[in-house]
Amino acid sequence: MATRLSATDLLVVCLAVWRMTHLLWGEDGPGDVLVRFRKLAGEGSFGRLLDCFYCLSLWMSLPFAWAMGSSWLERAVLWFSFSGGAILLERATNRPAPTAQWHETPTNSPEEEHPNVLLR
Repeated sequence: MATRLSATDLLVVCLAVWRMTHLLWGEDGPGDVLVRFRKLAGEGSFGRLLDCFYCLSLWMSLPFAWAMGSSWLERAVLWFSFSGGAILLERATNRPAPTAQWHETPTNSPEEEHPNVLLR
């Protein structure tokens, strides 16, 4: 028998997966407890897993898919759906850092001295 998920159920699970993944992947936590946890994980397989939002979202979505699905096929589809929803939320909310831009102020005449004499 197929499990029927409402749009609200899907949204709530995707938000939960995104939150858990984002918390472990990129937040410091109170008292930097999550920073220390990531450092403790080191450079091994588990540490690399915590460095990849996409990989981590797969593992975070697995228990939800297992609990909400009623067959192997349904669980597999829900697993990737929940992970995909978390990834879409991350892409929608992740703002890249602004890039530095060079602006040169033109001088009025070549005879004017530049304020920084080292740049002559």
